[in-house]
Amino acid sequence: MSAAPLNIVVLGLSLSSSWGNGHATTFRALLRAFAARGHRILFLERDVPWYAAHRDLPQPDFCRLEFYGDLGGLSAWHGAMAAADAVIVGSYVPEGVAVGALAQRVANGVTAFYDIDTPVTLAKLARGDEEYLSPALIPGYDLYLSFTGGPTLDRLMRHYGSPAARPLYCSVDTDAYRPMEVAPRWDLSYLGTYSPDRQPTLERLLLEPARQAPELRFVVAGPQYPAEIAWPANVERLDHVPPAEHPAFYAASRYTLNVTRADMIHAGWSPSVRLFEAAACGTPVISDRWDGLDTLFAPDAEIVLADSAADVLRALRERPEAVRQCQAQAARRRILASHSAAHRAAELETYIREAGDRAPLPEPAFAALHGAAPHSFPQVDVHEER
Repeated sequence: MSAAPLNIVVLGLSLSSSWGNGHATTFRALLRAFAARGHRILFLERDVPWYAAHRDLPQPDFCRLEFYGDLGGLSAWHGAMAAADAVIVGSYVPEGVAVGALAQRVANGVTAFYDIDTPVTLAKLARGDEEYLSPALIPGYDLYLSFTGGPTLDRLMRHYGSPAARPLYCSVDTDAYRPMEVAPRWDLSYLGTYSPDRQPTLERLLLEPARQAPELRFVVAGPQYPAEIAWPANVERLDHVPPAEHPAFYAASRYTLNVTRADMIHAGWSPSVRLFEAAACGTPVISDRWDGLDTLFAPDAEIVLADSAADVLRALRERPEAVRQCQAQAARRRILASHSAAHRAAELETYIREAGDRAPLPEPAFAALHGAAPHSFPQVDVHEER
């Protein structure tokens, strides 16, 4: 593959709506930075009512976004996929197995699976759940781009036959996520959609500290929390904070909490985008523990690790303000050096170019991919799985 600009097609869970999912913010940061490197992107999103009702980026300025109604609706985009330098299918895409099989048959360039949920995916496969990926598809993807690094990459190649499993961690748009001058509102915040396997940790590291420290202020922001949860009086609830308001949310927090899903703790090397976003905003992070976290942030110097309510309260009550600020500055420096969206976009470009050496598209195809109406693309005869 030459050093010419790349044309990629991404079939992801959502780009248009950040409601109830972390995929949209991940794709936005990565693809904006990828476009800034001179590449062109077509994002195909399944048109589903729960995201259609909460679209906060219906017309991105860094890529072309198109919606399709069902698997059959992708037939309008076969030509785009055939002409692309790379076709990337994301995790949790509806009918993802059929979509992946379609991409592998149609694409003439590199095919990749971008797993934003790798430990969850592997746990599902282990119990025979093939909601969006099947073991048979993995060897057919030229690249397995994983939110999880470490030993999981070797497992993907040795056990599942991936030709190339590569880490592509989440990242942050450091132009959008940066320190702000905002009056402190909470001593500890948490931003995340409800998840049953995260709730015990949230209980231990935020709700219990709130009960023990009524003089401190806490907030939990995110949708889908059950009505029966008993929130302490000093815990504020916000149903949703859109990405544009994340920096102000973090800036209003003396500390923010990172809570990791059980499958990701088990796998290790699975950072949440909230880690990077908060650190980029200059907000110190208190986190649960998992293998590999110390390769991303230095404990004590760049992040606080907590096992109990006592650990959290010790940080909130006893750490000097100067130490808190030093941690915030050190963590932000780490983000700027290693975990910005620009870093991830460069990694993605390298992985795609390494996966295959294909000539750049001729100019008519290049223009058709990003400027023509869908029906003008050449049609490819493909048997669609349903």
